[in-house]
Amino acid sequence: VVERPASVVKELVENALDAGAARIDVRLEGGGIKRIVVADDGAGIARDDLALALTRHATSKIATLAELESVTSLGFRGEALAAIAAVAAVTITSRTPQSDLAYVIASDGDAGVGAAAGSVGTRVEVADLFFRTPARRKFLRAEATELGHCLTQIERVAAAHPRVAFTVSHGGRALLQLAAATARERALKLLPAQFADAHREVQAEAPGLRVLGWAGLPTAARARADAQYFYVNGRYVRDKVLAHAVRAAYADVLHGGAQPAYCLFLEIDPTRIDVNVHPTKIEVRLRDASAVHQFVSHAVQAALAQTLRGARPQAAAVRSLAELAAARGAYAPAPWQAPLSVAQPVAAYFDFLAAAPAMPAAPAADAEPQPALPPLGFAIAQLAGIYVLAHNNAGLVIVDMHAAHERIVYEKLKRQLDAQAIPQQRLLIPQVFAADATDVATAEEHADTLARIGLDLAPASPTQLVLRALPALLAAADGAALARAVLRELREFGGARVLTEHRNELLATLACRAAVRANRRLTLDEMNALLREMEATERADQCNHGRPTWVQVSIADLDKLFLRGR
Repeated sequence: VVERPASVVKELVENALDAGAARIDVRLEGGGIKRIVVADDGAGIARDDLALALTRHATSKIATLAELESVTSLGFRGEALAAIAAVAAVTITSRTPQSDLAYVIASDGDAGVGAAAGSVGTRVEVADLFFRTPARRKFLRAEATELGHCLTQIERVAAAHPRVAFTVSHGGRALLQLAAATARERALKLLPAQFADAHREVQAEAPGLRVLGWAGLPTAARARADAQYFYVNGRYVRDKVLAHAVRAAYADVLHGGAQPAYCLFLEIDPTRIDVNVHPTKIEVRLRDASAVHQFVSHAVQAALAQTLRGARPQAAAVRSLAELAAARGAYAPAPWQAPLSVAQPVAAYFDFLAAAPAMPAAPAADAEPQPALPPLGFAIAQLAGIYVLAHNNAGLVIVDMHAAHERIVYEKLKRQLDAQAIPQQRLLIPQVFAADATDVATAEEHADTLARIGLDLAPASPTQLVLRALPALLAAADGAALARAVLRELREFGGARVLTEHRNELLATLACRAAVRANRRLTLDEMNALLREMEATERADQCNHGRPTWVQVSIADLDKLFLRGR
C-alpha cells in the first residue's frame, strides 16, 4: 500500500536491510513527493533478476511454502516495487559483488536492462510520486508534514538495526546521521533525552519467547504515544495485544493519559506468528496471544519493580560527615542524632561544623577503598516538613517523604491483598461518625468487600456508621475520612470490579490516606528507616500517581551551582 512518501521510504529501506546493507543513504526532495533516493551497499541484484524487479509478485526472499509460513525477512510479497512503479517514475541501478558492471532498469523505459556505472549495492530513485494519479496526490499533506512521516519511518527501522549506519538528507541538507552502534546506544539516540536518565532494562526468556529492551520510568512518560517502539523479530509493529501488555505493566505507576516510553524487542518462533495480516505489515497475529501478552507484561513489570537495593551502587564520590569525623577519632554523636530542619536555628548547624574535625586529606593511592553507602544514603535533615535530605556516595538525595511512604504502604497492601491476609487493627474505642443514606447503604451492601481489605465498617443507625477495625498498616489514618474514600470507590466501581479491574485505584486511596503527612516531624531514626524501606520496596522511584519520590543531586551538580573549578 503506497499511501504517501513515507510508505515508499519504508519499503525501500526494508529491501536494503534484507539485502544485508551495512550503510543506507536516504535523500529526499519536496518532503519525498518530488524525489526519493535510497542507496545501499548490500548484495545487489543480478542482471537477469533486475528484469523482474518491477514485476508484481516477483521476490527473491521466498522460495518455498515453508519459508512463507515462517517469514524472517522484512519483505516477502514481491509487491512493493511494482506498486511504487504504478504511481511514480522508478529507476533501479544495482551491482552484485561478482559483477564488474552495474545495471539499470527504469519503469518508464522500453530499453530493458542496460549497463551503467555504479558501486556494489542498489540505488533506487523514485520521482514525482502520484503523478500518474493526481486524485491521490491532492490528499498529501504539506511538505514538512510528509518529511516528518518519512523521518519517523526511518527512525523506527533504524532502532531495530543498530549495526547499520543511516544518513538522511532533504534538499541537500543533512537531517539525520546515525553511525553503527550498540542496540542501547541507538535506542537512546532516537528516544527523548529524559529517557536516558529514567529507564530500566527489560530482559526475560521463556520457551520460544524472548524479550529484550528498555522501559522508561514514569518520570519519562509523555503526553503522546510518540516514544513507543515495539518490534517482533526485528519488524516494527503497532499491535493492540502487545501495546496493551506493556500498558498493563504500568497500571500502578502511570495514571491518566500519560504515555510510557519504551523500546522493546520480542523474539518469537516465526511459526507462532502471522505477519501477513495487514497491507502495511504493521500488525501481527499471534498464535497464542494470551500467553505472549502475559509474558511481555510480566517482563516489563519485573523491570519496573526492581528495588534500589538491587541496583548497582554508584562509584564512591563523597563520604558522610559522620564517617569523616569518625576517621579522625573525634565523632560526637549528640548533635548529629537530632535531624536538622528549617525550624531550627541555622547557627546550630554551624556550631556543629565548628566542633567537627577538619576533612582528612585524600587517601593514598594504595589505601583501601571506603565502603559504599546505601543507595539512598543516610538522612541529615528534614526540610519544610516535606522533604528528607540525605547524603550518599553520589552527593545529595532529596526525598518527598509523603510520596515515598505512600508507595511503601501501597506495595505492602498489594502483597497482603494478593495473599488474602490483610492484618487488622481493632480499635480500642469504635469510631462512630455521621454518614448519609447512600454511604450507609453502600457499607451494608459491600460488607464482604470491606472485610477483605481489612475494614470492619457497619451501619450504626440510619444516619451513622461505626468503624471497629482498620488494616494494621493504616492504623494511624483518619478512620472516618478513610472509610468515606473507600465507600466512594465502591459506589463508583462496584464490589467485584473494585478488587479486580480497579484494585490499584482502591489501594492507592488507602495508601494515600495512611502515608505520613506534611509537617510531621521525623526523627533521624525514622528518616533512615524510611530510606531503608524505600530501598527494599518495588517501584519505589515513583509514587502511586507516577511522580518521582526522590531525586539525586550529584557533587558535580553542586560544584556547578557554586562555580567550583572555574
